Amino acid sequence: MLHGLLNTLVVIVLIGLSAVCSGLNIALMSLKPADLRRKAKLGDARAKAVLPLREKAHLSLSSILISNVAVISATSLVLGDYLNGFIAGIVSTLLIVIFGEVIPQALFVSHALDFTAHLASLLRLMIVVTYPISKPLQLLLDKLLGPERAPLQSRRELGLLIGEHAESEDSELDDDELDIMRGALSLSEKHVSEIMTPLSKVYWLQPDAMIDAAKIDEIKLQGRSRIPVINKSRSEVVGILLMKDLVDVDFDERAYHVNEFRLHKTQTVGSKTALDTLFRKFIHSKTHLLPVERNHKIIGIVTIEDVIEEILQQEIEDETDHARKRKQ
Repeated sequence: MLHGLLNTLVVIVLIGLSAVCSGLNIALMSLKPADLRRKAKLGDARAKAVLPLREKAHLSLSSILISNVAVISATSLVLGDYLNGFIAGIVSTLLIVIFGEVIPQALFVSHALDFTAHLASLLRLMIVVTYPISKPLQLLLDKLLGPERAPLQSRRELGLLIGEHAESEDSELDDDELDIMRGALSLSEKHVSEIMTPLSKVYWLQPDAMIDAAKIDEIKLQGRSRIPVINKSRSEVVGILLMKDLVDVDFDERAYHVNEFRLHKTQTVGSKTALDTLFRKFIHSKTHLLPVERNHKIIGIVTIEDVIEEILQQEIEDETDHARKRKQ
């Protein structure tokens, strides 16, 4: 009686150890090293405890599997002491499959980081006990398979991740942050021609144009701080005229040619240029307005405000835009 009770307790303990090994196996391998590193940098104590074990995946995996096989073998031996060999095999198989594999794996994988962190000390003990066998296996697997690669998400995959945040009520990101991320990801897929202002809608001047008091009033009505100066054939941008450079000029005394003022040099950008490249060009050129060309002809302009609006996914209006809409 006592012997049978003792064997039952031993079997329960062995199946429990098998369940831990099986659960640890699937939980540890389901965790991605890159995710653990990010969590560890953010101060997650669980990730810090698990990361070294996950980074040495082949050593941890070998130790878990060796321990599990040893436990399963011991379970069969204990059951074989007081059950028929065939019956013992069936019983041990059912117990191991149900309580040592299916249930623990389903449980552990749903809370992989929590379980692995709590059992990290036990896993280290397994590594120490099985080290004479698991270490050579690790070296062999490292040699045959090489280091584990951490693939980065593609742009479309990142878009799907952002979409998942938008649909989840548990996301820490608000709608504005999600819109900005979507806009930033789409920059490389859009071109200047999609956001530029066609030259037909641009207020621009020729180099030999005259600016007098009446012209200044006309320019004021446009509400522009920068005016492109383009030659008659529209093949070249002579420069950008800044309205702030005209503030101290007395146009009542006389009229001036446009080319008498300081014209700020600018670069042109192709109509097929991607918006992420355009954004970088704005930074390097140190200007807020770039003329757009196609086939050596100026066809429009694009401003840094246009790019920011694409990132923010909404139009930015200033006082002039608001006043113009009220008049309409």
